[in-house]
Amino acid sequence: MEPAAGAWCTAAELCFRLRDQDRRLASVRLSSALKPADPGFAYEPAGRVWELRVPRPDVRRLEYRLELVHRDGRTETVCDPDNPRRAGGGPGESSELRCDDYREPDWLHLPAAPGSWRDVYLPLPALRGEMVARIWSPDAPTGNVLVAHDGPDYHRHGGLGRYTAAMIGADRVPPYHLVLLPPGERYEWYSASPAYARALAIDVLPKLAAELGTDRPVVAAGASLGALAMLHAQRRHPDGFAGLFLQSGSFFLPRYDRQESGFRRYLRIVRFTGRVHRRDGGPAVPAVVTCGTVEENLANNREMAATLRRHGYPVTMVENRDAHNWVGWRDTLDPNLTSLLRRVWIR
Repeated sequence: MEPAAGAWCTAAELCFRLRDQDRRLASVRLSSALKPADPGFAYEPAGRVWELRVPRPDVRRLEYRLELVHRDGRTETVCDPDNPRRAGGGPGESSELRCDDYREPDWLHLPAAPGSWRDVYLPLPALRGEMVARIWSPDAPTGNVLVAHDGPDYHRHGGLGRYTAAMIGADRVPPYHLVLLPPGERYEWYSASPAYARALAIDVLPKLAAELGTDRPVVAAGASLGALAMLHAQRRHPDGFAGLFLQSGSFFLPRYDRQESGFRRYLRIVRFTGRVHRRDGGPAVPAVVTCGTVEENLANNREMAATLRRHGYPVTMVENRDAHNWVGWRDTLDPNLTSLLRRVWIR
């Protein structure tokens, strides 16, 4: 029996119902990653609900909000009041629809290895700026380091700290230090900026190595623009990097991504990605590229993975049945980041 209101998933459809007993709304639309945009909800007088049914895309879960137009002309975008499940990240909370074939990662329920957090101040002379990195270190001694862009969000919404402690505790990966880098001037720093790449390689990584007592190159992780910036830094300053974990990278190409041309650093990104596709670079390191099946970035991520493989990078391409969001990125950490860390650190 179908619910009176809320959201649910069948083998063929995604279904949404919103109660409106007194017909106070003029229209309702779905705000989500689904493309093309839906035609809007239809009002069903018999049930006094707004309803939308769309063919099920290749996803196991969907994050969405509802765009409401009131009869007095007011508009608002809200979470679904008839669906209590929420997902964080991005501009704020979204409602979450989970299909029957969705499964949370098992490591969310594993005990954590003992460890401790600390903050490390990092001056950035190349950028005339500074940042404070948050570092988790296990109690076990180690010289392994994983560095993540968008570190606070990767930890808060993407579960990277929880993953780290759980996987070390379960002995699925060797012990390592987790370094969470804040984004700073994100759109400038993470958009194939030579100044930021230099700051990361010349200022940040050596200071972290001294702080952690290691001389090993790092495994680098990033999502969206953060993934682009990690690849850019590795191509310009390869000695500091032992592996790359790139999620939904913003590897813009004009044939796929003209809708992004309003971004002020679009051309700088396009020039960089074009150079990667045209020229060998390296030295090549093991890499994992992940992307959601309903993302606009899927085509350019597929092409980047193929190009890096052609340049000699041992690349694994993973297509997750989700969209461009932190839970989707979280859900691909294991076994994909797990296998990368084991490949780099277990010889």
